[in-house]
Amino acid sequence: MIQPERIRELAAAQAADVVALRHHLHAHPELSFEEHETVAFVKQQLESLGLKPQPIAGTGLVALIEGRNPGRRAVALRADMDALPIQEQNEVPYRSQNPGVMHACGHDVHTSSLLGAARILVQLRNEFEGTVKLMFQPGEERLPGGASVMIREGVLENPAPQSVLGQHVFPQLPAGKIGIRAGRYMASTDELYLTVRGKGGHGAMPEQNLDPVLVAAHLIVAAQQIVSRRANPKMPSVLSFGKVIANGATNVIPNEVYIEGTFRTMNEQWRQEAHQHLRQLCEGLAASMGAECELEIRNGYPCLENDEATTARTKAAAETYLGADNVVELDQWMAAEDFAYFSQAAPSCFYRLGTRAADGRFASSVHTPTFDIDHAALETGPGLMAWLALQELAAE
Repeated sequence: MIQPERIRELAAAQAADVVALRHHLHAHPELSFEEHETVAFVKQQLESLGLKPQPIAGTGLVALIEGRNPGRRAVALRADMDALPIQEQNEVPYRSQNPGVMHACGHDVHTSSLLGAARILVQLRNEFEGTVKLMFQPGEERLPGGASVMIREGVLENPAPQSVLGQHVFPQLPAGKIGIRAGRYMASTDELYLTVRGKGGHGAMPEQNLDPVLVAAHLIVAAQQIVSRRANPKMPSVLSFGKVIANGATNVIPNEVYIEGTFRTMNEQWRQEAHQHLRQLCEGLAASMGAECELEIRNGYPCLENDEATTARTKAAAETYLGADNVVELDQWMAAEDFAYFSQAAPSCFYRLGTRAADGRFASSVHTPTFDIDHAALETGPGLMAWLALQELAAE
């Protein structure tokens, strides 16, 4: 039986190499579904290990590490590879070389960690039973989400994994720790686009117009009652409007008002019910005021729910590898992640990897131009992923 000390030694021995992998990826970020150089680099790394990666979802890859008796059991490990349209402000040797594009969400950390885990597992392939499926995913930051495309193209088949594990950077925790939560963890996310139409005209003669600005104001306020009065108080729900365009003037009432927002929750049935309530409210309230309202709802990622049994095993294994004090219980988070598609399709666990330095450095949030990590996380991340995979393969 492989002991955690063995994995820690292998992780420590390759830590500098994993940091170099991350630096290369960080310096060459690519946007969602445009990860051509990234996937070529990852493919080269996997082939150097003797693996045979196969393309999937356009700019994604899947590869198998087969141990003894490969058909006994399978576990899938996922890393996303895309970057964000952000101009990096960090003055570091490995800063982004692509203007306006940055690995500000840590996907370079995820990819290098999975490559590091692959290096460890390849060295141990004669000592474990089963198959580890490596999933390098494109397009997490952009609908419809690379996870959904990979699933549609069969990534969870041949072999079908008994569980899927994923990790994500978490600057709120110091390097060496992870955060985990069983059950509902992250929200669904839907995009709302409303157009309120009335009749514009001179602001001094409102009786001759049908003011869509007034209707829009009523809609924005009234829509909140869907969360405050229609949702179960025990079910997290968020309705936010972040963009309102009424392109008139101080004395000009426009013909229409354009609104954008987001709706998020953690229950798929309530999600669909809320959509109906929103449609009825928008159409009915606008009509009652003599206007029209057109609502487009673009379905985003579903709720991310960590399987109870898989998460319990992951937590126990992480405590063995890191120590119980370094495994933290997470609160629910209303952000969204397309790993949710995996969690809807197979028993899954999505956990958070601490990346902040002990002295407080590297505390910038994800999706900011100053995000960076304590590189000690690049010893924890690969080793833990390899250890968790082995424990899943050994589970009954």
